[in-house]
Amino acid sequence: MHSLCFCYHPSLMSALYIVLPSLCILAIAYRYYSAFIATRIWMLDDSRQTPAHTKYDGANFYPTTRWVLFGHHFAAITGAGPLVGPMLAAQFGWAPGLMWLVAGVCLAGAVHDSMILWASSRRGAKSMADLVKIEIGPVAGAVGTVAILFTLTVALAGLGIIVVNALADSAWGTFTIAMTIPIGMFMGLWMYVWRKGRIAEATTIGVIAMLAAVAGGEPLNHPDSWLGSFFHLSRTQLVIALCVYGFLASVLPVWLLLAPRGYLSSFTKIGTIVLLAFGVMIVNPDLQMPAFTQFTSGGGPIIPGPLFPFAFITIACGAISGFHALISSGTTSKMLDKETDIRPIGYGAMLVEGVVGIMALVAATAMPPGDYFAINMSPAAYQRQSFEGAPLRHVNLEAIEAAVGEKVEGRTGGAVSLAVGMAMIFSALPGMQGLLAYWYHFAIMFEALFILTTIDSGTRVGRFLIQEALGKVYAPFARTDWLPGGFIATGLLVGAWGYFIYTGQVDTIWPMFGVANQLLGCVALAVATTVLISTGKARYTWVTIGPLIFLAINTFYGGFLNIRDNYWPKAMSDVSSVSTQGYILSICTAVLMVLAVVILVSAVSKWSSLLSSDQAPVPAES
Repeated sequence: MHSLCFCYHPSLMSALYIVLPSLCILAIAYRYYSAFIATRIWMLDDSRQTPAHTKYDGANFYPTTRWVLFGHHFAAITGAGPLVGPMLAAQFGWAPGLMWLVAGVCLAGAVHDSMILWASSRRGAKSMADLVKIEIGPVAGAVGTVAILFTLTVALAGLGIIVVNALADSAWGTFTIAMTIPIGMFMGLWMYVWRKGRIAEATTIGVIAMLAAVAGGEPLNHPDSWLGSFFHLSRTQLVIALCVYGFLASVLPVWLLLAPRGYLSSFTKIGTIVLLAFGVMIVNPDLQMPAFTQFTSGGGPIIPGPLFPFAFITIACGAISGFHALISSGTTSKMLDKETDIRPIGYGAMLVEGVVGIMALVAATAMPPGDYFAINMSPAAYQRQSFEGAPLRHVNLEAIEAAVGEKVEGRTGGAVSLAVGMAMIFSALPGMQGLLAYWYHFAIMFEALFILTTIDSGTRVGRFLIQEALGKVYAPFARTDWLPGGFIATGLLVGAWGYFIYTGQVDTIWPMFGVANQLLGCVALAVATTVLISTGKARYTWVTIGPLIFLAINTFYGGFLNIRDNYWPKAMSDVSSVSTQGYILSICTAVLMVLAVVILVSAVSKWSSLLSSDQAPVPAES
């Protein structure tokens, strides 16, 4: 029997010493920096009707209560990025990830999300692609549409691979996730049809039903369970099920599934993060990983490149994510009830995502390095690896596998190591000993819930983009209420990301997603800067240009290194499948970088034109 324990050492950093100051900084940023932006730049006015009211259609444009919409928005933007990214970046130590998560989310990520939400709302809930066209120009708009669709497809594929790998052959996890669909639909009917406005009632029912689903899933994991056989799905079956779900979630009215399920999942997500923070404060684990590791200069077994720029690209969503711009302009702006809701939803939700990233980093670095690397590396590579001048050694791995009843060694991608780290902290709480298996599967469900909510929101956003593009060829496609157009557009997108999930792997898609996602963030910040200049607020452009410059330098450099050091060597391989993969990854990354350059150059040209013109500023509500 192997014992499970944290390895405390008086010379190691206590988790509380980084968690508490980080939370204080985030609170100060919301209280003062977001207030400055809201009063000096946005000038929010609740007497101005939002597009949810002026374009109300009962399906896509639907005024939604602040906290329900906060739940939807937070659930939609918080996919695997702030969980998996910091987990993988822990390879560099706890200090780089922490600094980027705290500074990035306050000065870049939250600004990025809220600025696009404000700009979209003031422009009739225009999508990100339309904003690029309107603010920068038609050429940039056309290029932006291609870049956004490609980024969205890669992002959804990357997220889908993680959830498929996490739920494969796990009846317990699959059952729990599956039950969130009928629970969410029941909540939607309760809040909007049967008991209109009774949010508290729907919330109570949903939370109780969700907890019951988690508890009820354990018997299904037994080999002799008849019902469990229906939820014990292979990887291929899960890919098909995920595609069916993504299709249905995109075409159903937002009030029936998307909003209530996102609201429900937000309780699970926020509740779990609060519980994790509580666990960190009670257990107060030492951070087993040093502040900086030997891999800061490159050569790491998980992330091959150096700290700069790969840590920033890998963490991505926890600090700033271009994907969020698609949510802010794609669904959230269509559901915004009042303008003053922009601040808590746009800026506040991103700060909470930063907390998610910080807690994921703590869970990763509180694990003994030997266990961390054993889970995130292949067994063969693990045997060849040394750390801080000594061979890697397991500490808790065998005990963990015995406790959860599953093999976790060599489960790359970050999801399993995060679940293990969280379960170790939870099971160390008073009265929780012996419940590691339950906490582990709960954490897997928690991660999958994050990802699926992002997939259904992202698919809906992509559906709108495809319909807009096809509408230029056949006008009815541009109507979001035209069902054939919605079905065709959704089918095209789901088919694309489903194919990549079926044929791809985490290590091929995630690096591509990191670069594409950050490049889209650059485009969104360029749009926000243009809006500020065109509305007579050029003196405040430092709010967006500062993060834009840092992100652009970091991401273009990372894309170049990805091609030179990671993808092109694959293209030179004598193995045809590896060579083909290398060529595809290299070409796609290069194309994305060229598209981003075209948009950014067009944006700078537009800024110059606006600043040198005597034309009066365009009102923000135009």
